[in-house]
Amino acid sequence: MQVPFFIALRYFFTKSKQSIINLINLISIGVVLVATASLFIVLSAFSGLKDFGLSFSNSFDPSVRVSARYGKTLQVDSIQLEAINALDEVILASPVLEEKVFLSFNNKNQVALLKGVGDRYPEVVQIDSLIVSGNWFKNDFDEVVIGGGIANNLSLGVYDYTSFLTLSAPKRKGGIGLGKTPFIKETALVSGIYFANEELDKKHLFARVELARRLLQRSHGEYTYLEINTIENPNLDSLKASLKKILSQDTTVLNRAQLNAALYKMLNTENLAVYLIFSLIIIIALFNVVGSLIMMFLDKKPQLKILFAMGLRPKEIQRVFFYLGGLICWVGGGLGVLVGALLVFIQGYSPLLYVPGTSLPYPVLFELNNFLIVLFTILILGTLTTAWATRNMDKKGSLL
Repeated sequence: MQVPFFIALRYFFTKSKQSIINLINLISIGVVLVATASLFIVLSAFSGLKDFGLSFSNSFDPSVRVSARYGKTLQVDSIQLEAINALDEVILASPVLEEKVFLSFNNKNQVALLKGVGDRYPEVVQIDSLIVSGNWFKNDFDEVVIGGGIANNLSLGVYDYTSFLTLSAPKRKGGIGLGKTPFIKETALVSGIYFANEELDKKHLFARVELARRLLQRSHGEYTYLEINTIENPNLDSLKASLKKILSQDTTVLNRAQLNAALYKMLNTENLAVYLIFSLIIIIALFNVVGSLIMMFLDKKPQLKILFAMGLRPKEIQRVFFYLGGLICWVGGGLGVLVGALLVFIQGYSPLLYVPGTSLPYPVLFELNNFLIVLFTILILGTLTTAWATRNMDKKGSLL
């Protein structure tokens, strides 16, 4: 096995007398290099876009959300909340009261989803990082933080003390008499406007849980769900068991990926599609290696008689060209991965490309799994291509 490999090394590094053969070999290595680098760059760019897109979702969704398995409300008292916050997997847990409300401002109306949260809620979900105008709740009186879509629809600004936002919700308690309104109303000052994405911006607004409790007529300890900021990669099964032990009702515990199952499924499907498309490009590029091997075989055919005379069997001759094709694929692929990684690092630290019409660098993300995926892809495809191209070279020293 060593002799065929050393002969293949000599053929790989030694220039042929015919310059066209040398040119074909260089073109084969170059094509494999470009195709491999392209696959790595595209996967890194997709990872960057995925990370950039999810950063908004991650700033809006908690690590873990706990809701009642049956019914709309979750009963959590102060003792239970303290016990949950004491768990090893939990950094901070915050109960949330959520319900649809009717918004009114200067004869403009909209339905939105009110989230009543505690003062430490930004430690659970970094919603305050998305605020582009104003601030998170700072004063003692009733304030709300609204999405940019809501602000645009209602023509709202921050800290407008001349006109307040009106929030309305249907009465849950008490009868509705003749001439009485069926709604409970509260007014609040807009203290901040956030931007996450188009869907969320026109759907959600945040208020202190006390305001939400008055408006929605909920009692203390009655919440819609519990949002938890956990340590990185917590043991979800262990956390579920601990929560089941602490809480007195059946609950559903979902992590961030499960909360956005459709989004993650779409991103993973797109990632797979991109990988398959560029893997097909690599397969097409590897046909150049097949042509290169054929030309090398024809060029070295007179020398094969000497190798036969020295005692090499046809199977070993086949291995010579198998190793030669492998070297072309592996060297070209290895250089391609390194070139791709270098370009990704350059784009990450000293951007060359920007999103059209903006000053935002095109996002890329170097991930070890992308590096390994591309490396193994070129190794496997290169090996299979070379094995197919040399499959009949041991039959009477011919190609066919």
